[in-house]
Order: sequence, then structure tokens, then C-alpha cells
Amino acid sequence: MKKSSLPCLLLLTCTVAFSAHAEEKRYISDELSTWVRSGPGNDYRLIGTVNAGEEVTLLQSNENSKYGQIRDANGRTTWIPLAQLSDQPSLRTRVPELEKQVNDLTAKLNNIDNSWNQRTADMQKKVAGSDSAISALQEENQKLKNELIVAQKKVSAANVQLDDKQRTIIMQWFMYGGGVAGVGLLLGLLLPHMIPRRKKNDLWMS
Repeated sequence: MKKSSLPCLLLLTCTVAFSAHAEEKRYISDELSTWVRSGPGNDYRLIGTVNAGEEVTLLQSNENSKYGQIRDANGRTTWIPLAQLSDQPSLRTRVPELEKQVNDLTAKLNNIDNSWNQRTADMQKKVAGSDSAISALQEENQKLKNELIVAQKKVSAANVQLDDKQRTIIMQWFMYGGGVAGVGLLLGLLLPHMIPRRKKNDLWMS
């Protein structure tokens, strides 16, 4: 009975010692390489290395020996110290991504800068065009004002000439009317003296 119960106790002890959990992604710390072993402890033999920054899958961990069982990209299952695992990608793998992001942002900033410069140049052209149009309108307005002044002077001169002609015509009509009236008056005075005398002489003779 004692012999049969011993394997059960060992199995129970192993079950308690290893923390079982779902498979998780981990990354090898930023060293040149890390040795892996065939079991969860320094007493197990070394069976190879994994590269720094390599992505592995954590299968289980031994809290007592501080080792974790991993599966690398080649499907190999080994053990490695938990201290040499990280839940964040290593700098070696993150630096290219960060450089890519920096390059993308730099390109975007350059595009924004070029676009802004182009917009500024377009606005300057529009402003220059507006200034030219405003200057042309101002010149045209001044020209129209000058033409209006000249036209007003011509109208004033024409009015003066018209007034003079009207006065001349009026004076001519007065003179003509006066002459006609004088002639009529003269005829009115002379004709009665001339015509009746002839009639009276004719009556006496008869």
C-alpha cells in the first residue's frame, strides 16, 4: 500500500509545483542569446539557445524553480528562466517598427509642409491678383470721375451758350416786334390823312 501511494504523492506534488495556464506569447530578453534546458531547473542539461527578441509561447511555469516551459518558432519545447521572458517585444524588434513610424510621421509632416507652402503660394497669388484688380478698378473709377468732371464743364458751357442764344433771340424778337409796331403805327397815322382827302374832293366835284 505504501509503495502504491508514493507515485500518487509525487504526481500530486508535481501538479502543485507547476502552474498550468493558457498559452501566452512571450519574448526573449535583449541579450545576444539565451540558453534553454531540457527541464525546469539548473540541474537539467543545456539543449540549445534562443535568439534575443525571439517570440515564443509560454506553455507552463514552475514557480519553485522560476523556470517556464516554452515553444519556439521551430516548434521546439524547452525550459528557460522566467526572468529572461518579457510580455513586451524586445527593443531589437521594436526599433525597426519605431523607425518606420518615425519615417511615416516625417513623410506626413513633409507632405503637410509642402501642402501648406502650396496653399500659402496660392493665397499669395490670389491676394496679388486681388490687389491688381483693385488697382485697376481704382484707376477706372478715377478715369470716370475725370470724364464726369469734363462732361459737367461741357454742360455748364453749353448752358451758358444756350442762355446767350436765348437772350439774343428774345432781343431779336423784341426788336422785330418793336419794328412791326412802329411801322403799323406810322401807317395808321398816315393812311387816314391820305385816303379821306381824295374822297372829299370827289364828292364836291360831283
